[in-house]
Amino acid sequence: MEQPAQAISDGMYAYKHRCEGGVDIHDIVVKKSTFRILLYYISTICLLVTVCCTLLSKESLGLGSLWSISFAGVIAKWLRCDPVKKESLVIMPTFGIQLEQHFWSGRVHRKFVPTGKILRPVLNECVTPVTCYWSLALLLRDDYGLMLVFKNLNPPAKMLIPIWKALCAFVDSNTLGASVLPQLHDPHKCAEQDGGEHMIAEDFVD
Repeated sequence: MEQPAQAISDGMYAYKHRCEGGVDIHDIVVKKSTFRILLYYISTICLLVTVCCTLLSKESLGLGSLWSISFAGVIAKWLRCDPVKKESLVIMPTFGIQLEQHFWSGRVHRKFVPTGKILRPVLNECVTPVTCYWSLALLLRDDYGLMLVFKNLNPPAKMLIPIWKALCAFVDSNTLGASVLPQLHDPHKCAEQDGGEHMIAEDFVD
């Protein structure tokens, strides 16, 4: 059953949360920069114009032409790089979580983490000489390091807190289920419980 999406927008990021088919999906989306797209097209046009003028002219290539072609090519290549469009956290009940990176080119990178490997999600405050930001990471079993949930993006804390709470609820529910199920399926404990109830019943009859 699908639920209506919840969204938070702040600065260059937008947070979207939705549930589809029993799967809990949290998206951190990078807002499209109109200035970046305009600059890319201007650099591409300048590159094409410079190359065409150089090829059509009968004069040999000069230092200025080479510099113009190189500069326009570097700018167009830098703007054409494959940045991340959005990063997603997909919570699959009883199975685990999936971390997704969606690029502007359409390429998608996915990484699955099973439930049994997740110990706890943690919120970290990262301080650098020039900035301070928050990150969401996973403490994994048999792993000394932390796995970042969002590797390329640094959304604000108000977007990370609801995701952290959802991960905590997911981990707690699986931990509770893992601790209760063995007791329900342990024949020795069931026998002890049945024997204890039988002894209590006999004492009551006597």
